[in-house]
Amino acid sequence: MDKQDILDELDKHSQTIKFFRERIPAFACVPGCHDCCGPVLASTLEMARLPRKSERQQEAALAALSCPHLGTDGCQVYEERPLICRLFGTTPRLACPNGKRPATMVAPAIEERVYRYFEQTRHVLV
Repeated sequence: MDKQDILDELDKHSQTIKFFRERIPAFACVPGCHDCCGPVLASTLEMARLPRKSERQQEAALAALSCPHLGTDGCQVYEERPLICRLFGTTPRLACPNGKRPATMVAPAIEERVYRYFEQTRHVLV
């Protein structure tokens, strides 16, 4: 694989992530609730968009079964949060424990495509 092939592959994945982001509905969470903010898997491309955390920060978050990007005021990377984080509360499979949800849930076909994308790409622990 040459440099252009790698760039083309990265662009393809960026477009796929953008496609899904545009189709996963947003909704208002309960202020102060972070029940869905635990350790998750994200694609390497999604991780590349997030600020790096120290090994100490990573270990502390994992020990608390939390996300290293969760701050006192909520998600510190909200605009760049991984697809799995965007799915929480938008599908019956990942229901909000507080009953919050968007007016229209994510389309089942889109949800299935997101899960297929997860299966086809390398993921790392956030």
